[in-house]
Amino acid sequence: MSGITKSVDVAVPVRTAYNQWTQFEEFPRFMEGVQEIRQIDDRTMHWKTEIAGVKREFDAQITEQLPDERVAWTSVSGTKQAGVVTFHRLDAEHTRVTAQMDFEPDGMLEKAGEKLHVVDRRVEGDLKRFKEYIEGRATETGAWRGAVDRPMP
Repeated sequence: MSGITKSVDVAVPVRTAYNQWTQFEEFPRFMEGVQEIRQIDDRTMHWKTEIAGVKREFDAQITEQLPDERVAWTSVSGTKQAGVVTFHRLDAEHTRVTAQMDFEPDGMLEKAGEKLHVVDRRVEGDLKRFKEYIEGRATETGAWRGAVDRPMP
């Protein structure tokens, strides 16, 4: 498994950054290669992606969600991946958004991309586009303030 950690500071309050991040169906607006996300229920999303001509569909499940703090997920079908996005209040009007992902490259193309740090650059670019998106709006498109408790071992 490979891992990535990237951060971006955004000029919005932590609540605004978190609220926007919970609008999963908006991800294609700032995530390169994400064609569609359909939220099935409070915990499950269906993703459609196309990266370097490779189309994939998979389901991911929220494993933990704490308002204004974190959203963690794991894939339940398709490509094996898991991650967490955390939100850190820097001051009243600034937030650090940190994405940490673990994934299993599938096939020669993805393994080559991993060695060339393509995924690292993709995540970094997605976070920069999220910054532009939320700062350009100055307000979130919606919010989900519910919590999803981490499963007990």
